[in-house]
Amino acid sequence: MWKKIKFILVVTLAITFSAISTTIYPDMAIAAGFRSFVDTEDGYQFSYPNGWLQVKVANGPDVVFHDLIEVSENVSVVISPVPQGKSLTELGTPTEVGYKLGKSALAPEGSGRSAELVNVAQKEINGNNYYFLEYAVKLSNGQSRHNVASVAVSRGKLFTFNASVPERRWRKLQRTIDEVVSSFQVY
Repeated sequence: MWKKIKFILVVTLAITFSAISTTIYPDMAIAAGFRSFVDTEDGYQFSYPNGWLQVKVANGPDVVFHDLIEVSENVSVVISPVPQGKSLTELGTPTEVGYKLGKSALAPEGSGRSAELVNVAQKEINGNNYYFLEYAVKLSNGQSRHNVASVAVSRGKLFTFNASVPERRWRKLQRTIDEVVSSFQVY
C-alpha cells in the first residue's frame, strides 16, 4: 500500500513540476536530448545538449557550457553594455553587426585568427529582434572552426550567444547547433 502511495505521489509531483515549468517558461519547450538553462537575474535562457557541462570562466563570458567528451564544442553568453541605449537595429544591419563581432570578439587584431562571416539572418521573437550570424573561423594554429551566434539587445545590454564546434564535426552537429542557437531568448 505504501509503495502505491509513494508511486502516486512521485507521478503527481513530476506532472506538477512539468506543468509549472511549461507555465512559467512556455516559449522554452525542451526537445528530447536537450536541457534548459535560465538566468533570471540577467534575463536570458537557452537549451543545450544533454551531456554538456557548465564550466566557470573568470573574467569572460557570463556562462559557458561544453561537451563532456569533445570539450572544444561549446556555447557561451557574453553580455556587453549598449552604447547610448540603442536597439539592435540601431547598432547596424545583421551584416554590419556580424562584421563588428567578427573583428572584435572572434578574430581581434593580433590574435592570429580570422573569421569570415558566411551567413546572416534576422528574426523577431516575442517583440525582440535577433541577428543570427554564421562564421568560418581559422585559429592561429591552423585549425578550422564553425561558429554560430545569436545577438539581441535587452534592457540596455547586448547579449551574444555563441556556439562553436570544430569544422570537422560541423556537418554532424549542424542541426543540433542550429536548434541550440535558435533556442536563445532574452526577456
